[in-house]
Amino acid sequence: METPQSTADQITTARSPERPEQDTGGEYAPWSGHVPSPGRRTPVTTYRIQLGESMTFADAAELVPYLKRLGITDLYLSPILAAAPGSTHGYDVVDHRRIAEHLGGREGLEALARTAHEAGMGVVVDIVPNHMAVPTPAWHNLPLWSVLREGPQSPFAAWFDVSVDEPILMPVLGRRIGAVLAEEELVLEQAVVPGLEAEGPQWVLRYYDQAFPVAEGTQSLPMHVLVERQHYRLAYWKVGDEEINYRRFFDVGTLAAIRVEDPEVFAGSHALILELMDSGVIDALRVDHPDGLADPGGYLNRLSQATGGAWIAAEKILAPTESLPTSWSVAGTTGYDAAWRIDQLQVDSAGAARLGALMQEFTGEGPVLYERVVEAAKREIITGSLASEVDRLARLLGSLTSQDVRLRDHTVRDLRDCVVELLVAADQYRAYVVPGVAPSPETEAVLRGDAERARTRLEADQAETLDLVVALLLGEAVGSEGLSDSPERAEAVIRFQQVCGAVTAKGVEDTAFYRWTHLTSLTEVGGNPFGFALSADEAHAWASRTQELWPVTMVTSTTHDTKRGEDVRARLDVLASYSTEWEDMVHRLRAATAAARPTDLDGRSENLLWQTLWGTWAPDSGDPMTAERLGAYLIKASREQKVWTTWTAPDEARERALTDYAAHLLTDEQVAEEMRAFASLTARSVRACVLANKALTLTWLGVADVYQGSETTRTSLVDPDNRRPVDYDGPQGLSTVLERLEAGQTPRSLDEEKLALVSRLAGLRAQRPETFVGPRSGYRAIPVTTSLAFAYARLLDGEPDVVVIARRLPRRLEQLGGWRQDSVVLPPGQWRDVLSGARCQGGDCHLAEVMGEAPVVVLARMRDEEPPDQGAGAIGGEQ
Repeated sequence: METPQSTADQITTARSPERPEQDTGGEYAPWSGHVPSPGRRTPVTTYRIQLGESMTFADAAELVPYLKRLGITDLYLSPILAAAPGSTHGYDVVDHRRIAEHLGGREGLEALARTAHEAGMGVVVDIVPNHMAVPTPAWHNLPLWSVLREGPQSPFAAWFDVSVDEPILMPVLGRRIGAVLAEEELVLEQAVVPGLEAEGPQWVLRYYDQAFPVAEGTQSLPMHVLVERQHYRLAYWKVGDEEINYRRFFDVGTLAAIRVEDPEVFAGSHALILELMDSGVIDALRVDHPDGLADPGGYLNRLSQATGGAWIAAEKILAPTESLPTSWSVAGTTGYDAAWRIDQLQVDSAGAARLGALMQEFTGEGPVLYERVVEAAKREIITGSLASEVDRLARLLGSLTSQDVRLRDHTVRDLRDCVVELLVAADQYRAYVVPGVAPSPETEAVLRGDAERARTRLEADQAETLDLVVALLLGEAVGSEGLSDSPERAEAVIRFQQVCGAVTAKGVEDTAFYRWTHLTSLTEVGGNPFGFALSADEAHAWASRTQELWPVTMVTSTTHDTKRGEDVRARLDVLASYSTEWEDMVHRLRAATAAARPTDLDGRSENLLWQTLWGTWAPDSGDPMTAERLGAYLIKASREQKVWTTWTAPDEARERALTDYAAHLLTDEQVAEEMRAFASLTARSVRACVLANKALTLTWLGVADVYQGSETTRTSLVDPDNRRPVDYDGPQGLSTVLERLEAGQTPRSLDEEKLALVSRLAGLRAQRPETFVGPRSGYRAIPVTTSLAFAYARLLDGEPDVVVIARRLPRRLEQLGGWRQDSVVLPPGQWRDVLSGARCQGGDCHLAEVMGEAPVVVLARMRDEEPPDQGAGAIGGEQ
């Protein structure tokens, strides 16, 4: 399928004369492997669409005209392959050969692609290489069904990350197997399996809604014998955490990992996606959770080669000081590394102490270090939901060392202790050691740094065991020569890194981040709550490094995985500037609502409640919070805290008391009055943060992503709340409002101001794509005389083409009396603010003249072919 060209349709990947492919000395340009190959599309501004029953391919096609007017250059689709029955997100794939029928099937996808391409837009698709669903019934995943039925003889025996030499644990029973057998809850029957109709009826084992295959020749056996003779083991669901023997997606038993590192599995699981790319139906890819793979870099490089060098973004969570391995042939990350930095630029460090004191007051625990919260959470995960993975790794190391007389005096207990402390000490998701390949100095430094922290928590006699474990995991020569090439050693190297990623994800982001309620906007995916605030210099340094190596990386602000939408986080960011007023108001509200507050309300949950109430307080917006949504969020967050209620042992009475209290707060008039007063006090700061943060997302680096609906303000919380339908076509829908703004109407609310800003900046990106993405683009900090302005230029061929100046910490600026004599040094030339239409000359300029009361200005260098002002109404100044 041919893709028509438009201004931003294709960013050329040919090297410009100013940035040759080879630098002096013949060294390869540092970014050369991170941009798409010539002829492959580079997105400029993507729009993330969450597909489902209420957003099919046909529905998405109807959005194309609106998105085109908005300035979007590429549709960015959630997973499109056939998923488990009832899936609301598509990450639980069951069949790599089919496009999801409920979305419109292949025909619907191709129709959507035609519509997008005819409008000059590309199509980016999210793919899931790490795992497949373990669905109900299991026959929906035919490769898994085959392995369960035939064991080692299955043609798919190599697909799943499990040893088929032992029964695969299926922890699906509501009680122990003895009780299930005694009550005859397992039923043997014949059924025609969907997808295997040609085989006719086959014997299946039923357990309520579950169905499992029966090995050939065992159907006549007594039930208790039949159960024992299968290639799987039915078990009580609580057995899973301790005895699961297939690798899961983190600790989710319904998602089984596949061995995509196997060329046959790669081919089988990617054939349809690669065909769709080869035929031009889709143009680029987003890769879900590569850290779970045996060799993320090897997989991504293979995928890049298989797609002919397509634009590929990897969903990689990076530690604050971590960078993507430069050997990966990808465009960059999906943008979490930029998102948290954008937020922390707007967080006032002066508020840290008072907000911390309030958190301690609620919890009653006194001073608590963030590192201790993380450590405790990781240990709970290691001994809880991921215990089986850790035990398996320890046994593997024990088996390995027992083979060598030089190493066999290291006990499994000591080996396990060392592994546990290494996992607790790890400060990033994983290292990237490939068996048989010498690790990079950076990778080696990561593991050795973890080991030094782990050493302090081990007994003196275990130090030698720790050194052995680290040497084994780094691939160093230890013991006998034959041990170096042992398959068990290669497996240990891989398994440790996979377990490390799972422990970090579940321990930090899914536990500690819910317990640490200091300032909840900072506990975001990939975030750095320990750092609290970020300076302009730190942000510029990070952006400069990223631009140099990853000029087409993605920058995002809200995703389907964020714990709070960007607008909720912006409102929370502001709390650090009003910490005294916030503390006083919360104390008044606690006293006023004491009669309704549960007597056993957990302090963490209460602090989270108050901050969430404020972050989503928008009763007059187009997306007001409801008691049902707020209650569902609080239950999920509290269960993730794993302190007083959990997913596996919910305290439903206390949960109900919490949600009743939250519903009361939403309807209490005194709460409303106090919140309205606080909203009035902070209105200018909130507006500045919302608009400045969005402008940074759209201009700071690389490919900008707009999550569905985030072109206006939303009160979205964690999944599934952030996948709610968006009103595009109603009387107050986004398309209708955009039409009014395009007709010249001045924005009447923050919602409309944000929509106008997105329209203007996405339009600018579409007009000047090479300024923002690709090897001709660049980044340079712009000198300002105050830390309360964050200014940078986007370069084209080394020359400033767009200048962005964003207001930081607006309340502190207000307290200082405004810009006063503060100035900015604009590059030479004539400049036009694309948000307000104002024009200015380069040189040393007063910020008061350039910015006035605007939260952000985006200055485009005026060109001879400069078009007249058009599009959404001007924004800027005070409301």
